[in-house]
Amino acid sequence: MEADGHEYIRFTDEQRELWNHVTVMWEVARRREVEPVRKLLHRDYSGWVTGTDAPHDYEAAIASVGPYSPRVLRYRLKPLKVTVVDNEVGVVHYSYQAEVETPDAGGKSVAGRWTEVYKKDGDRWLMISVSGGPDGMR
Repeated sequence: MEADGHEYIRFTDEQRELWNHVTVMWEVARRREVEPVRKLLHRDYSGWVTGTDAPHDYEAAIASVGPYSPRVLRYRLKPLKVTVVDNEVGVVHYSYQAEVETPDAGGKSVAGRWTEVYKKDGDRWLMISVSGGPDGMR
């Protein structure tokens, strides 16, 4: 588990706070902790994973980290652009590389990109949308 790219981007305090939140989300997902994810997603969340036919909702996002999802063994994140607008909305673009394990295919390497959108709720960031996924998918 590693987040790199800090040498390429200079973060403001707000941007660093948001990027740190992204890395927390990955750790929670890696550990398959469903309950914390419920608290980190906005109830009106929707997202779209590359290669799927339609956007997914809050419950599908929760299920994506549950026990029936691929297990993330290792990952590496590279922030590409982190934007915070009026300390209320955050947009994060980043690439990732991960080793995942699935019951049917065993271990494999995946790489891709995500764009995540967040809304500030008090002192925490709630994910309201995501788009992206593995490279090479359409």
